[in-house]
Amino acid sequence: MRPPARPTANGGDEPRRQPRPEAEERRAPGSGAAHFVGEAWAELKKVEWPNQHALVSGTAVVLVACIIVGFYLWLNDELWKYVVQHVLLR
Repeated sequence: MRPPARPTANGGDEPRRQPRPEAEERRAPGSGAAHFVGEAWAELKKVEWPNQHALVSGTAVVLVACIIVGFYLWLNDELWKYVVQHVLLR
């Protein structure tokens, strides 16, 4: 006999837990790596690989973003260097 469902904070009953499915069959020792490689290869076949135009565009976006962030960090570093040298150390 199951215990009654407990009420939740919003006034409803706690959802019943589904029984766990049976464990997968045991594999022979050492077959885990082969199984993993097989499944990884199957997943790689599903990937939609970019064409050359998409690859060049994506690379350009990343390079421009790196330049912008690098400039921002350099500028911020110069600002704080000035503040430390001329304001805090005087």
